[in-house]
Amino acid sequence: MSSVRVIGRGRAGRSLATALGRAGWGLGGVLGRADEVDEAAAGVDLLVIAVPDDAVATVASTVAPVQTTVVAHMAGSLGLDVLAPHARRAALHPLASLPSPELGAERLRGAWFAIAGDHLIESVVEALDGRSFTVTDRHRAAYHAAAAIASNHLVALLAQVERVAATADVPFDAYLDLVRATIDNVAALGPTEALTGPAARGDEATIARHLEALSEDERHLYEVLADACRKLAACKS
Repeated sequence: MSSVRVIGRGRAGRSLATALGRAGWGLGGVLGRADEVDEAAAGVDLLVIAVPDDAVATVASTVAPVQTTVVAHMAGSLGLDVLAPHARRAALHPLASLPSPELGAERLRGAWFAIAGDHLIESVVEALDGRSFTVTDRHRAAYHAAAAIASNHLVALLAQVERVAATADVPFDAYLDLVRATIDNVAALGPTEALTGPAARGDEATIARHLEALSEDERHLYEVLADACRKLAACKS
């Protein structure tokens, strides 16, 4: 049975510890800011550093290296260099939203993971019945940017939907089935063929009416995305 210890009591660290514990891994504890971490790599197969990205290198350098222990981080945009001076290094970034440790542990089961480094990290993915792909140090920032667009930017866009719908006295929930169907269309057809709406059919008059109806502080985002839709429509087969 493999064992893991986590540094970081945030949502990601506690989600991973909970999920691996349920999967049968031995747990060496979850350490927080008040805990000494110098010997955190001792006595476990895997030490996961689940702290804010800008603190990973500092925490890693504080931990005394253990030749048999793999030290990994959960930072999507960082490479393996931040884990110096540890010889066995790995990266494990779940492509999943972890809003709380309990719900996060559930979502880690069967999730996609971006991995790199020591092969032991593959056993973490296997234990969670997950799927993985390797992202090299060179491409990690681009990979993580795509993740932010897919999750964070989508949330910001839906917040605009909620605001604009409210001006027309339409409940936000009425749009969510449309959102879900659109995601299904993209999965089935790809983004280019799934595109519909005024920009896809070159209906500039409708776009102009939209802009006239929007408040000034809502127009910029609409204009940027309408232009992106025009460019995508130009790629249609």
